[in-house]
Amino acid sequence: MSHLLAPLALGPLQLSNRIVVAPMCQYSSVDGEANDWHVQHWGTLSQSGAGLLITEATAVEPAGRISWADLGLYDDATEAAFARALASVRRWSPMPVGVQLAHAGRKASTLKPWEAGGGAILDGDARGWDVVAPSAIPYNAASPLPRALDQAGIDAVVAAFAEAARRAARLGLDLIEVHAAHGYLLHQFLSPLSNQRDDAYGGSLENRMRLVLAVFDAVKAAVPASMSVGIRISASDWVEGGWDLAQSLVLARALDARGCHFIHVSSGGLHPAQQIAIGPGYQLHFAEAIKREVAMPVVAVGLITEPAQAEAVLADGQADAVALARALLWDPRWPWHAAAALGAQASASPQYLRGAPHGASRMLVPATGSAG
Repeated sequence: MSHLLAPLALGPLQLSNRIVVAPMCQYSSVDGEANDWHVQHWGTLSQSGAGLLITEATAVEPAGRISWADLGLYDDATEAAFARALASVRRWSPMPVGVQLAHAGRKASTLKPWEAGGGAILDGDARGWDVVAPSAIPYNAASPLPRALDQAGIDAVVAAFAEAARRAARLGLDLIEVHAAHGYLLHQFLSPLSNQRDDAYGGSLENRMRLVLAVFDAVKAAVPASMSVGIRISASDWVEGGWDLAQSLVLARALDARGCHFIHVSSGGLHPAQQIAIGPGYQLHFAEAIKREVAMPVVAVGLITEPAQAEAVLADGQADAVALARALLWDPRWPWHAAAALGAQASASPQYLRGAPHGASRMLVPATGSAG
């Protein structure tokens, strides 16, 4: 039997297979609200045959958006818009759907990547806003000086994550992934490169982990026990003197002890001086090292693009699941093709069952709960 197409439990959530649709920012919202783009984008991915769809980084407050066009879940309007988009997707697919809750910190207030200026900070633009961080250290020379959060600001961030989690639970989402990776606010508190505080949130590793653990605890306490709650981390800044694997192992063990349901292991994004040797599976050694230290499932990500490669990751015990992003934009039926390549089965809505090539019809099975 294929390891990739085998079931997996992420705490209370049972997945039909171990292929995860990783969060992918779409930069297509207005005032944080989901719209028709999200309906068709999520709808396409929900028909892929993967075991789980995690929607894009979703801000817990307006100032936490990466770009002015990012998705949010921070007021009644954003919750209602998310509900409308989700209902349309859920009508046709039983795939579990989760949300990644995020705050961009000093990397917020940007243009869309494809706008003129390509992701540049909206400094002085009417659509922009002031950014915050653990310390008054800009991301790079072109970035504005962020405001260092005081205790009241930190408390407000924790409360915003908890409130967004309650909204996610009301929406009936299956899972929450706390975004503590890619140089955004929670990662900024973890790394000594961006956190140079001298209070309870800076200095020692214990202090730098304090906000991440507080956010995780607040999110988990805000939702029912039936909801899976996990986290995404960058296991390394890829910069000397920054956040690294040894520190990530300490954080992972602390989260495991708190009942974290999964950890999604990425890397980088905090500092422009990062030096990453990119190649197939370039982050797998981080996932493998963390998997040896924790009981919770570990999700690997990063240039995992071929079915045989993904199968080997799981068969060799490097991770418990694999997440794909750009590979699924290129090939939205990647899980079907993986099932065919591995001699396994993937699910499909009944409207699509006849799409299997001649001789491979047994590779597709009806998705339980699909509307017909």
